[in-house]
Amino acid sequence: MQKKIDLSEIKVCVKGGGDIASGVAWRLYQCGFRVFMTEIDQPMAVRRKVAFCDAIYHDSTVVEGVEALLVHKTDEVFSLWVQGKIPILVDPICKTCNVIRPDVLVDAILAKKNIGTSLHDAPLVIALGPGFEAGQDAHFVVETNRGHYLGRLLGSGSAEANTGAPGPVQGITTDRVIRSPREGIWQNNMEIGDLVKKGDMVGSVAGLPVDALIDGVIRGMIHPGIMVSKDLKIGDIDPRGNKENCFTISEKALAIAGGVLEGILRVYG
Repeated sequence: MQKKIDLSEIKVCVKGGGDIASGVAWRLYQCGFRVFMTEIDQPMAVRRKVAFCDAIYHDSTVVEGVEALLVHKTDEVFSLWVQGKIPILVDPICKTCNVIRPDVLVDAILAKKNIGTSLHDAPLVIALGPGFEAGQDAHFVVETNRGHYLGRLLGSGSAEANTGAPGPVQGITTDRVIRSPREGIWQNNMEIGDLVKKGDMVGSVAGLPVDALIDGVIRGMIHPGIMVSKDLKIGDIDPRGNKENCFTISEKALAIAGGVLEGILRVYG
């Protein structure tokens, strides 16, 4: 158990910048923590409109009223905290942590395996999803699989294994996912928030059309101009057709964020 400190002084590093990582960062920011994020140089987030990593392409982005800015120097992190912004850095191996020394590190990469996080990276390490064992790779693990245990904080053991299948929406699973038909550069014809019909061309990869498999609204698509591999998930169609859902943090992300918040408060609260 760590010494209790002022929660507004707790520095939290969130590794990853996708929609789940961003839901965690957003909720911790709203609670007053000092949050910064680290990402790769070419993020592949599908739900870009609710992902702070989009700032890496556009220098800044806003998710539900909270702004993240791309920074290049560690000292800029501190100045952005004063401004009430979330700093995000291109830092795949999290070198920034050696300087800032976060009190909490959250591995929100969701790689389905541990690709470099250690129990000793911070006084409190919390990992999301499968590939981590609480007490060995991290102090806590948060369940990310949809269902009864979503968002549950685990002090021992591991999260449920990756199912390899997307969660059902109105009973639709694989058909709501847009995948690359081949290797090549992805280019979009439509935008996030657009309504589509089955068979509509949403984009192309190396000139090969990518069509919608169901009716609905485009909830997410990766950034255009990226080299993709065959069968890579490049988009998501929501059959419910609610445009607002494309621009708001999901219930899944907020549930997982609640698990992270519980872990922090168990130690520092």
